[in-house]
Parts: sequence; C-alpha cells; structure tokens
Amino acid sequence: MSLTYRQIAQTLAEGGVEAAEFEAKQMLRQYGEDEKALRGAMERRLGGEPLQYIFGEWEFRGLRMLVDSRVLIPRADTELLVDTALELLPVQARVLELGAGSGCISVSLALEGMEAFACDISAEALQVASQNAALHRADVHWFEGDMKQGAGIAQGPWDAVISNPPYIARRELASLQAEVRREPMLALDGGEDGLDFYRAIIRQYPVSLVDGGLILLEIGYDQAEAVCALGEEAGLQVLTCRKDLNGIQRVVCLQKK
Repeated sequence: MSLTYRQIAQTLAEGGVEAAEFEAKQMLRQYGEDEKALRGAMERRLGGEPLQYIFGEWEFRGLRMLVDSRVLIPRADTELLVDTALELLPVQARVLELGAGSGCISVSLALEGMEAFACDISAEALQVASQNAALHRADVHWFEGDMKQGAGIAQGPWDAVISNPPYIARRELASLQAEVRREPMLALDGGEDGLDFYRAIIRQYPVSLVDGGLILLEIGYDQAEAVCALGEEAGLQVLTCRKDLNGIQRVVCLQKK
C-alpha cells in the first residue's frame, strides 16, 4: 500500500520539517504513488536536503527551472525583482545581471524580449544557468566574472544592472535554517554587515549605465534604508522601493541622473 499524504506529512513533521504539509503535497505531486521514490525523497529531506534539490527543479514565474546544490534556489521574492524590471524598462532593454545563479532572472527577462547578459563568479552555477536557458530557448549571453571586480562594465552601456546578490550578514549565517545552509555559501554571504555586494555594485556600475539607467536590487528584510543611502551617497536617485507580499521592502531601484 502506497504512502498516504497524512503519513508523509506526519513523518516530515516529526523529523522537524516546518512546512511538512506543503512539502508532503509537493512530494505526492512529484512522485505520485511511486513508494520507492517517495521514501527516498523523505529520507533525503529528513537529512536536511532542500526539497528543491531533491526534485532537481523548481518553478519561477511559471517556468520550470533546473536547480541543484551549485545554485541558490529561486524564490518568490525574486519574482518581484523581475516584475519590477519588466514594469520600468523598455521591452528591448539591454540588461546586465550580476550573480546569475540558476539564471532564473536573465532567462525570464530574455523571454520577455530583453537583451540579457549575465555573469557569475561560479563556473558551476553558469553550467546550470546555461541549461535553463537551453530548456526555455532563451537567448542569454553568459560569462564568468566577479561583480566586486567590475565584471561586465566594459561591455556596457546598459539600460539596467540587476542583481539578487549575497546579502546575509556573516554573523547570521550559522542561524539560518538547516536546508538554507545547504545552498552555496558563495550566494549567501554578504560580508560582515550583509552590504558588501551592494557597496561594490553601487560604487562601480553607474558608469556603465546610460543616462537615466537603472540599478535594480533585491535586498534583505532590513536593508532598504542602508541600500538607499548608499545609492544617494553615490549620486543616484532612489526611484522606488517595492514591498513583497509580506509587506517587507524587497526591491530597491536606483536611477542614474
């Protein structure tokens, strides 16, 4: 007899999985009544592996994105970053993404008609991103580079620079959920105060923007004021700050005057 939803949810809950009911539904949707696959997935999940890595994929703006331990898991918060870019930029905008990860941002923008370039310091992450571009037949120009060293500036001018950079303060990394700590530390560690990458982007990249060009940034739950201040200190205008579904400031848009 196959495992039931209640059995899966109870086992996950007893194993400390917070969203046990949600994850039980997702497992049944993914594996149906394949008991061997279900038990294998449960064992891996109880071992602390993120559900998304177990599945090898996750949805982002209705698109199936391949994910594994080489990349950060796409999250709904980042959909707001893409939606903001689509709202504020012309259809054929030339955009540079910094820290591409799974490629979910650039793939989404390319599918909407933008000319997307994207870099990441991790060659392994770019392998995943390229697979996602191929999966959706999205034309994205990928290249390896370090945003702290100004990767992509020379290829400008850009209508926008967009990024969901590492923004967790180093002191907070040890207190993250166990499954989050399975994600690449390179994509999480934002330095001592979580702002290292924002400083690097805001200091270096305005020179590569067209007049009126944008820097669009996803931010941590308490970073809006600090990131806006960094932008203003660099001579940029704070065009807008967008809140996520929980009412938390999640996206900052800075404009070159």
